Amino acid sequence: MSNKKTVAIICGGRSSEHEISCLSAGGVRAGLDSTKFDAVLIGITKAGNWVLLPGDYPLAIVNGVLPIVDEKATPLVADVHGFSVNGSPLKIDVVFPALHGPFGEDGTIQGFLEIADFAYVGSGVMASATAMDKSLSKTIFAAAGMHVASGIVVTIDDWKTKVSGISFPVFVKPARGGSSRGTHKVKSAPELEAALKDAFTFDRKVMIEAAIMGREIECAVLEHDGALQASEVGEIIIDSKFEFYDFEAKYLDGATTVKVPAGIPASASDEIRAKAVQAFKSLGCSGLARVDFFYTDKGEVVINEINTMPGFTSTSVYPKLMAASGVDYTALISALISTALTRVNGVLGN
Repeated sequence: MSNKKTVAIICGGRSSEHEISCLSAGGVRAGLDSTKFDAVLIGITKAGNWVLLPGDYPLAIVNGVLPIVDEKATPLVADVHGFSVNGSPLKIDVVFPALHGPFGEDGTIQGFLEIADFAYVGSGVMASATAMDKSLSKTIFAAAGMHVASGIVVTIDDWKTKVSGISFPVFVKPARGGSSRGTHKVKSAPELEAALKDAFTFDRKVMIEAAIMGREIECAVLEHDGALQASEVGEIIIDSKFEFYDFEAKYLDGATTVKVPAGIPASASDEIRAKAVQAFKSLGCSGLARVDFFYTDKGEVVINEINTMPGFTSTSVYPKLMAASGVDYTALISALISTALTRVNGVLGN
């Protein structure tokens, strides 16, 4: 009898990060330790349909084209009884939801997996939802004594009454977006309305924050064997043609690199690592998170946000930071799955 566990890797989804999720799932599938785990690939199409994908389904960029989940793939039923195809249940031991953005990283899929009684990789419902809503997580970070950017939250209905007296430059960003979609750096009042209109196409709630002049420093946190490990910190180096770390800078070939370790004083790296763990704990996260900071010219550490299911290809920032800290990609995936199988962060201890 095999002692292998079957891991369902879920990818795609209805968010604007569908394609990035497919890339992450392709990475997890390729990095999975095949002596310990068998993979089942489950896709969620852009229309929201659940499908079973062949084990060798293409999940890489081919000739500059990003992968998507095929609407015509084998239909799959996902309900409180689990997953089934043509009335036959799939035997799944643990789920790796390689989903980014709304419907995936925001507590919704986590709630479904809790109800269906599946162990799963990553944070639970509350931490996922709070981390996804930057306006809420920011409040919790501030309450925990961490330095956050000053700013306001506006909605599509009230923004006109709230924006007088803003000092520029500011960043305008959807409160619950991802991959910097809909995010704009705004340098003057005339540019503000257009930036807000675009951001409102991603979310009804938008943040306007003072632009922090600083270097972008990121730290990975991994939970395994009951302990939290903060990675070496890395600095995002952006091609000078990009104003900031936007969607194109993140995903176009060669636009950004990660310098690990970051070229900042050791005391600052230590502070960032400690704050990354503090942020992880303050939201009640599980498994993994990538915590993003600014390190200012004055030597201040400002927390920007936390990602509970960061990009997960072998070349994504999170796995790169862990690799630089002595945890290679396959070992990282194995650690996350073993943590998921022993998780106790659901209300019923699952």
